[in-house]
This record gives sequence, C-alpha cells and structure tokens, in this order.
Amino acid sequence: MRIIDSHVHLYPPELNRDPAGWAATSGESHWATLCTRRRADGRPVQGFPSVDDLLREMDRAGVERAVLLGWYWQKPETCAWQNRFYAGCVRAHPQRLAAYATIHPRLGLWPTLEEMHRARDGGLTGIGELSPHSQGFSVDDPVFREVVTLAGDWKMPVNLHVTDPAGRDYPGRVATPPEDFMRLAREAPKTRFVLAHWGGLLPLRDDRARGLENLYYDTAASPLLYDAGVWGRMRAVVPESHVIFGSDFPLNNFPKLEATPEMTRFIAEAKDAGAGEAVLNGNAARLLAR
Repeated sequence: MRIIDSHVHLYPPELNRDPAGWAATSGESHWATLCTRRRADGRPVQGFPSVDDLLREMDRAGVERAVLLGWYWQKPETCAWQNRFYAGCVRAHPQRLAAYATIHPRLGLWPTLEEMHRARDGGLTGIGELSPHSQGFSVDDPVFREVVTLAGDWKMPVNLHVTDPAGRDYPGRVATPPEDFMRLAREAPKTRFVLAHWGGLLPLRDDRARGLENLYYDTAASPLLYDAGVWGRMRAVVPESHVIFGSDFPLNNFPKLEATPEMTRFIAEAKDAGAGEAVLNGNAARLLAR
C-alpha cells in the first residue's frame, strides 16, 4: 500500500548542527522549549535528521511521500528562511517530498501575501503548521484572515496546531480554544483546514464540529497523546475521507520502545486500527492536488 506521511518536520543544516544555540541566536524561544528539551531519562524529545536521513527512514518504513510542514515560528524572517529551505527540498526530490509554507502576519498585509506568492512559486502546496495562539496573533487578525482566504482561493490546505483542552501539561504547552477553529471553518468555507493531533478530539467534544465539511484531522503524535482506541472513537464521528495520516516525525512517538524517532511502529498501529488506503494515502493526495 502506498503511504503518504502528511505531517513531517525538517530543518536546515545550520539549525541541526546546534538546535539550542540556533534558537537562542534566532530568538525562537518557544520552539526551543518544545523541540530541544529532554525527557526525564535524558533522551531528546525529537531528532534532527537531514534530508537524506529522512529519505532513508521513508524507504525503511515504506513511505512513498512525505509532506514537510513548517513550524509556528515567532519571527517572520524564520518563516521565510524555512520556506526557502523547503523549496530546495522539493526541487531536489519532487517525487518524494511536498511542503507547506509557514507565515507570520506581523510583517503586514502585502509582505505576507508576497511571501505566500513566493512560496507557491517555489513549489510549496499548503500553509502550516501554524499556531496563532503560540505565534502571538489572533485568529481574527486581518492579515491572517487574508492568508486563509487566499489559501482557499488557491486550493491550498491550511494545517493548524491544536492542543487538547483536556490533555496533560508539558513545557511549552499553549491553549488553543476549540471555538476558534470552528469559527475559522464557518467564516472561510472555501478553505480546507487540517487540524493537527486529531484536532484535540474536537468532534468528540463538540458535535457542532461534525457538520463542518472543511475540517480535516491529522493523526500527528497520536501515540504520545492517546491510546490506540482513539482511531475507533474518531472513526465513529468523522468521515474516513477527513482523516489524514501524519506521524510528526522526527518526534519520537514511542519513547519507551524506541531509542530514536522512526516511522514504522506508528504505521503498524494505524494499520492495526483499520486505517486503509484513504487515510494512509488517498485523502492526502486529494488535498495536495490543486
């Protein structure tokens, strides 16, 4: 079965060489809190693979294509820097990699829209992973709303980070009010929103979300957040066509079982839970097709 992993992160070599030092120099303190911390046993929360490392892991796990998601950076210049890096990755490996652009509306309307045009011209096919609540702007920010509207016109999906309101606490956790996502979906009906991390179980917590046909849900970091039964619970309230497999690689989803991040074990969990071709491939391919 062909597999598309729709939620993967990757960083330029200069970040990988010294993640904490890079974050301190670049003023990306929130990213550092989330991504450079270590677990209680001293092991890192995530790895920092190169493009070649990612391709080797994809080959090992049988992943045909990966979608590189940006990060919810605090600074617009970091967004542009990662977008240029992703454009280079897609040019080098067009059959294996797709990528989304990340933005920050602090620049103002025209510079932000110019960055979107530049990213699209560079081969990027979506927007995200964004987190207005972490990046310090409102979902009602007028520049952000223009980004969302343009993404809908261009048929580019928008991936948004979601924190489960009932989830455990962890360093760097930021609340993401569920109503914000439903309001976005209602007010931008042409835009397809992918709510990361099962959308914080939004459709299980609020049945109003079930009627919003432009809300999709990815499975990123599921083994860290929920037991395997979440697949069945979500399947009962969300159409199969609106669930998209994503791993959150290079996050280590099984820290008690694996010393380093990998994709195979999560794919096995998905298949054991009944995920078929639509979830593992078709839904993502449809979103990627403009």
